[in-house]
Amino acid sequence: MQSNSKGAVRTLTMAQAIAEAIGQEMERDPSVFVMGEDIGKYGGIFSATTGLLDRFGPERIMETPISETAFMGAAVGAAADGLRPIAELMFVDFFGVCFDQIYNHMAKNSYMSGGALKLPVVITTGIGGGYNDAAQHSQCLYASFAHMPGLKVVVPSNAYDAKGLMVQAIRDDNPVVFCYHKGIMGLSWMSYFEGSTNAVPEEAYAIPFGESRIVREGSDVTIVTLSQMVQKAAIAAEQLAAEGISVEVLDLRTIVPLDRAGVLASVARTGRVLIADEDYLSFGLSGEIAALVAEHLDTIQLRAPVKRLAVPDVPIPFSRPLEQAVIPQVDTIVDAVRGLMRAQPIHQLQQGAQA
Repeated sequence: MQSNSKGAVRTLTMAQAIAEAIGQEMERDPSVFVMGEDIGKYGGIFSATTGLLDRFGPERIMETPISETAFMGAAVGAAADGLRPIAELMFVDFFGVCFDQIYNHMAKNSYMSGGALKLPVVITTGIGGGYNDAAQHSQCLYASFAHMPGLKVVVPSNAYDAKGLMVQAIRDDNPVVFCYHKGIMGLSWMSYFEGSTNAVPEEAYAIPFGESRIVREGSDVTIVTLSQMVQKAAIAAEQLAAEGISVEVLDLRTIVPLDRAGVLASVARTGRVLIADEDYLSFGLSGEIAALVAEHLDTIQLRAPVKRLAVPDVPIPFSRPLEQAVIPQVDTIVDAVRGLMRAQPIHQLQQGAQA
């Protein structure tokens, strides 16, 4: 925790922390610049570049036309020529427009060059629903990027992590997709979870990729999660504690690289695991974590089957009641953990199958 001369703790929203990290890295390294739609005078639709135009001018805070393919391609070219571009893809849902530039060029050209070419690009993008923006502006999709070799994928849950992970992303010589959930950016025009706004040091610092964080220690159940779902899981864990259920909440922070050892260590301690994810259920992150645990049952003694909680395989609805129904909420996390506690132990299921 950081205090000023009067002893008050300095807190930032996630949006402020990201903008501060970018600004500090731009001061440190003149090769860093930002490009994207509405990132200048407007400060980014989710305020991730607020104040940077006044400090660095239009040559380093570059407004682009609504042409994602063009400016993602420009970012690849700039990185290949020695610059360190940050390209804001306003909504992650739009990545399909520039799919080729990201997947076939940004992700692969270092490999295709035999390692001779570095592509230090950071793609920043808004993810997540919960505010009635319908099927084309409410997805998470981080697992789609994680599926493609060559991209690192970062998904912070709070301001402290967001700053440290952004600094690390900018300094990394590989392309990084940096996903921030709109519902935890601390925007005045959008309701958000307060747990995302926290103490952030003024000085620059980097958080290494691939290191998960234990948000809350517990002994009965592990909730493996990330992004806004961390705040929901923490609230659920507090409610469950009143019922005598001890929940450990593990924030992945990054999914490429993935802290597999951290996940396995937590699940080994508790013997039960719930994966809470705002991405789609099928073929995604929740399945990857479930498979990871299943592949290590020789070293982990599970007390209940693995449980997954994610968005069912439907587009995110515009209707608020329907949207709330498909995106996991605090109460659905609570119910899922209760179900895990009632589940028949694994060894009893195995004995019953053998009988």
